[in-house]
This record gives sequence, structure tokens and C-alpha cells, in this order.
Amino acid sequence: MIDTRTAPYAAFLLRLSLGLMFLAHGLTKLFVFTPAGTARFFASLGLPGFVGPLTMVAEITGGVLLILGVAGRQVALLLSPVLLGATLLVHLANGWAFTNPGGGWEYTAFLTAAALTVALLGDGAFALKPLGRRA
Repeated sequence: MIDTRTAPYAAFLLRLSLGLMFLAHGLTKLFVFTPAGTARFFASLGLPGFVGPLTMVAEITGGVLLILGVAGRQVALLLSPVLLGATLLVHLANGWAFTNPGGGWEYTAFLTAAALTVALLGDGAFALKPLGRRA
């Protein structure tokens, strides 16, 4: 049974946490790895290099939108392939535990599930503008 009194706050905490995670990863790509370094890494995975900076922009933009609660369902759904790609292309071969060298796939698989949960659950409390809802 879902407690309808507290569920909006639970959805908010999940949305906020996911948004902060995306923002942190996107900013790390921007300021630590740089867009050029991110492009090289994505190319090393066999992807077109431009996918790296696009991913960086998607993570930063999506993270901010999730934090603010703007179209959280849609943003989480659109960012799910980023997490699924990280799971399959980067971490899967490293085993389960994220503490493995190169990071296993447990963390990114959990984040994929979290993003899909936000997509199903909705924005929750303190959302600025859920898509489709009038002010």
C-alpha cells in the first residue's frame, strides 16, 4: 500500500537525488575530463566522438531540470538511455561491484532503475512545472 501523504516527498527525494547525480557527472565531464577528453573517451568505446559532449550537455541540462522539477517524468525517461549505455558499454565487462577496477555495473544499473522509477512515479512535491499541468 502506498502512503499518499508521504509519497510526493519520496518522489521528490528520488528526483532531487537523481538530478544531483546527473548534474555532478555532467559537470565532471565538462570541468575535469573536458569536452574534448569526453569525446575521445566516447570514441574509444566505438561511438562517434560527438556523442560525448552531447551526453555531457544532456546530463547537465537534465540534472538541472530534475532538480527544479520541470517535466521530471519526461526528463528521466529521456536520460535513461544514457544510464543504460553507461551500464552496457562501460561497466558491464567490469563485473557486478562498482568497487571493481573500472567500476562494475551495479551503480549504473541502479541509477537506470531510479530514472525509470521517476518516469513512472512523477515529479513529486516541490516541482516547479510538471509537463502538461497548468499553473
